[in-house]
Amino acid sequence: MKSRRKKKVNVKRLTIKFFLCIIYLMIITILTVGSYHMFLKEKQIVEWNNVENVEQYTYLEISKMSEKFAYYENENIGFHFVIEEQDTGQWHVYVIAIDENNYNQFKDIIDYSYERIENVPDKIKVYGYPTIMSDELKGMILNHIGNFLPADNEVEITLDNLENYLTNSYLDTTKDKVEGFNIILFVTLLLLFVMIALLIFTIFDRDKIVDNIENKVTDYEEKQLLKRKIIKNIKNKKKK
Repeated sequence: MKSRRKKKVNVKRLTIKFFLCIIYLMIITILTVGSYHMFLKEKQIVEWNNVENVEQYTYLEISKMSEKFAYYENENIGFHFVIEEQDTGQWHVYVIAIDENNYNQFKDIIDYSYERIENVPDKIKVYGYPTIMSDELKGMILNHIGNFLPADNEVEITLDNLENYLTNSYLDTTKDKVEGFNIILFVTLLLLFVMIALLIFTIFDRDKIVDNIENKVTDYEEKQLLKRKIIKNIKNKKKK
């Protein structure tokens, strides 16, 4: 009788342990997938056309580039028009800001844009953060953009339609990518480690968690058994 009870208890404990492990594994899977997607989103570099705010790190792939049309002397930052040409042949004009100390890395593509050289240089991918244009910069853009637009361009750029063609921001390539602290990702990873620890603890420890659950289950079963006995005794007395 004692052996049977022990066997029954062991089966119960294994069932509880298995059930807990399944729950932990489900939670761990959900947290792992969620953390991975948040990590990818955190590391993602958004294409310029898909930028939604000035905090998103972004890039442009430029095939032509103008000489600087505006210059911040104190910061040694120059503003240039660039053309991003798609595989379909369509092109778009944008404005970027660069550290003029890095001018040489753009020299070939600038010279090609002004037909100073014939060899087509490789496209250059530039990275940075969007920055909203000031009214002063918009004025300088309107004064100089006509000198850079292709000859077949039939659209007259004015202050009213400027944002439709160039957007209301420029790509500041002088800003390095900032690695911010993501509190949601941190909490998710913390919960993930806790779940993994609980899973290991449940499998390899002296079953303290299982003991607590088993005790509660046993108490409940004993109460139900006692309740059935009382009801049975009452029914037997009524029959007598």
